[in-house]
Amino acid sequence: MPMELRSDRLRVFEAVLRQGGFSRAARSLGMTQSSVSQTIAALEADVGEPLFQRGRQVALTEAGRTLQEHAEAVLRAVDEARGALERQRGVVAGPLGLGTSDTLATWLLPPVFARFRREFPEVELRLDNRPSPAVAEAVAARRLDLGVVSLPLPPTVSAAVRELRQVPLRPQRDVVVVPRGHPLARRSRVRPAELAQHPLVLLDRSTASRAWLDAHFSAAGVQPKVAMEMSSVEVLKRLAGLGFGATVIPEVALGGSKELVGIPLAGVHQRRMVGIVVGAAPSRAAKAFIDVAREMKPFTLSGGRRP
Repeated sequence: MPMELRSDRLRVFEAVLRQGGFSRAARSLGMTQSSVSQTIAALEADVGEPLFQRGRQVALTEAGRTLQEHAEAVLRAVDEARGALERQRGVVAGPLGLGTSDTLATWLLPPVFARFRREFPEVELRLDNRPSPAVAEAVAARRLDLGVVSLPLPPTVSAAVRELRQVPLRPQRDVVVVPRGHPLARRSRVRPAELAQHPLVLLDRSTASRAWLDAHFSAAGVQPKVAMEMSSVEVLKRLAGLGFGATVIPEVALGGSKELVGIPLAGVHQRRMVGIVVGAAPSRAAKAFIDVAREMKPFTLSGGRRP
């Protein structure tokens, strides 16, 4: 009897690998964790062998690695075929893979997602959460259709990323964040050289924000006192509030906090933007998302103290 490999089950398999776990895959797909587990069990029954080694971490068996080598290409072909048929029909529908960071997904994009879903209910929006450079690399590799990222991207990105089209959406202003009792709290502006004299809790080096900030520390000829590195802006805010150090985050992520103060950075010459990165031939669904995002700009700023 021939082996049956259903694309919907392959998509769940790919999401578990991409997200690094069953629970995160369930959140990204809008499924329950038990549904994801049942789908993987059904796929393993189709294959006739286990695909994952059971344990705390996601690890593939030999059969899982073999399937991984082909699943991405199969799903891409299915999506391209579906898109081609929908273009013939003139319908905006089908899957749309969109990557973005925690901060943008939390503080800027929910109104865009809501309007896009209302206007294009036939599009299956699939969100992939990762730092901006990794999002751009996934778009360049055609694993995602488009990304909403912080610009500029660091100079370490690949040549393929530099070929992507960039669509600016709105300025992004980064602010120094400290609790109200901090020595910097009453300052109207802070220069990178002054900030470097204080203990800092910063985003890790995989992010565009950290690359941008490090470039300004380097230009000022200073070495920052980095006490901790995290991948979450929300964790950084919490640590700053507890007195572990000052941090630098997008102003919009301050969220009207009463305990924290946002202070503009002075002497910062390279301005930042929130923008979309997309390939040369975007799908109808990707074009529709770009149109919605551009129509809704400028997004509302919240939080932070104005200079």
